[in-house]
Amino acid sequence: MNKVLVLLEHDGTTLRPSSGSAIGFARELSDEVTALLLGEDLGAIAAEAAKYAPVLTADHESLSQNVADRWAHVITEVARSQNAELIVATSTTWAKDIVGRSAGLLGGAMASDVTDHEITDGQLRLRRPMFAGAVNATLILEGSPKIITVCPSAYNAPKPADIPFLIETLSVDASTLPSATRFESLDCKKGARPDVTEAHIVVSGGRAFKNAEDFEKYVGGLADQLGAATGSSRALVDAGITPNSLQVGQTGKIVAPELYLALGISGAVQHLAGMKNSRVIAAINQDPDAPIFEFADYGLVGDVYKEVPRLIEELNGS
Repeated sequence: MNKVLVLLEHDGTTLRPSSGSAIGFARELSDEVTALLLGEDLGAIAAEAAKYAPVLTADHESLSQNVADRWAHVITEVARSQNAELIVATSTTWAKDIVGRSAGLLGGAMASDVTDHEITDGQLRLRRPMFAGAVNATLILEGSPKIITVCPSAYNAPKPADIPFLIETLSVDASTLPSATRFESLDCKKGARPDVTEAHIVVSGGRAFKNAEDFEKYVGGLADQLGAATGSSRALVDAGITPNSLQVGQTGKIVAPELYLALGISGAVQHLAGMKNSRVIAAINQDPDAPIFEFADYGLVGDVYKEVPRLIEELNGS
């Protein structure tokens, strides 16, 4: 694999931690890796990105908000001008909104939510979950360019270089950008905990928790002890106990952390689709026949209202 263009996601101030997975994947495939940043006032973010690869920046006020049609247009133009054979990003809501549009404009072949790969007889074979996680498919993309999104925790970021790579600022002609869509506002809640799609540890709660106060006390309390993100099953979201932003599963967020703690989650196939590729899965459930135990590396049969406080006490050293 020759020229690889890595699309880096940021929050306007710093790179998203999940971008490291995309860079790590790209580095495993090629030594000719270039990173692309879009936005406004990208100097500090570009300097951070230059620790890992040469950086191209499309820095313009018309790109200050990640409006999908504009950003996809710029990504497409840069990919063509760079003759990129592979475009890589991390599987996030940002990528689902923007990278898919770029793939359509480029006319290549795309695979999303990739968790692993291998090169056999010179062919790149990609592995990703399909059918709500019931199977892991092996894909070979036909066509060029190839567009791939990888799960946020599937690959490790490379070590920063001792000497930063070069940064090149691209010219952006605002008059050529699509203008049918404009940014109005963004409603979101920011907390002290990591984002569930980027965290190395995720503590998730299921229907065993009866109200939001209990969820915060037990699931949130254990997450805070571990420096982890909190997640939720759909049952709690439907009950109004947890917000939709925490939902893990087929209709929620796909996560693949180093450690996934499932508290009071039975393990319905829809939830498993969102977390079964976690490196280590540990579960607590009072039902010894709960499906989650079939996928868990470690399991404890017990009441979460009793076992979770014990874990928190152990972590506190009390």
